[in-house]
Amino acid sequence: MGLDKALAEDIYRKMYSIRVFEEKVEQLFAAGELPGFVHLYIGQEACGVGVCANLKPDDYITSTHRGHGHCIAKGGRLDRMMAELFAKKTGYNKGKGGSMHIACTDIGILGANGINAGGMPLAVGAALSSKFQKNGRVAVAFLGDGASNQGTFHESLNLAAALCVPVVFVCENNQFAVGTRITESTKISDISKRAAGYGMPGVIADGMDVTKVYEAAGELLEAARKGKGPSLLELKTWRYRAHFQGEPAAYRTKEEEAEWLKKDPLAIARAKLGGLKLLSAERAAAIEKEVAAELEKAVDFARKSPDPALEDALTDVFA
Repeated sequence: MGLDKALAEDIYRKMYSIRVFEEKVEQLFAAGELPGFVHLYIGQEACGVGVCANLKPDDYITSTHRGHGHCIAKGGRLDRMMAELFAKKTGYNKGKGGSMHIACTDIGILGANGINAGGMPLAVGAALSSKFQKNGRVAVAFLGDGASNQGTFHESLNLAAALCVPVVFVCENNQFAVGTRITESTKISDISKRAAGYGMPGVIADGMDVTKVYEAAGELLEAARKGKGPSLLELKTWRYRAHFQGEPAAYRTKEEEAEWLKKDPLAIARAKLGGLKLLSAERAAAIEKEVAAELEKAVDFARKSPDPALEDALTDVFA
């Protein structure tokens, strides 16, 4: 699937939506309007959007504790997502999932997951169902670099390879598992090298450049659709905020931060898509204005939405 003007505009719209959604969530959480914890996706927008731009509405994704960006990239609505963060009845999961457990099976979002690497086996199962049904769907399991040291990571890659199912494991390597630098917990510098142990391709792409993510993910997803089995895509990226809001992030240096801030994925997207004559500065500005208006409506919708009733705690317990 090649880039055209419509897709380029959709990519930028979703990247910008993620950025301003997360910035608004940051403000609302600081003001005490949102319950629980929030883990922001700012800085990693090119990863989720670049991958999901290759997916069809009925393809599957599984997400992580840092999942707002994945949900928006897959087509999630800002108003229902915001309502879920507010724990309101109009949220995607009626206020019961919150920030770390948003799901919407109608558009293939099988759920964000507060358990490290918890979504990986679910993606393998979804991919296995696609193989049995021969429906052409693929699954994507998003994970962080810390998840690559979980037993679930290795079990999932092994089973996916053994069964040759259409799943792509996307490791967003933002360099830190909470506050542990990846070089302190892992001997290898490239997580993608672990793919060789399971007989599947392992590919690295620049996670700050949406065009490179789109291209790398597209090739692996196309192979999966053709029955060539699973793969591991490692995206080198950086989260611009702490692991969770309220954490000091003293484990990172100011010099590192400054260097990665020069690689802002939104600025890179504007430059790259503009250079390809797919997104003009005027159109980008118009998209930003439209998204800003949509976001304000989403916050208003969430604030005005009803809270769940007490008896709602006993509904949707069993499927």
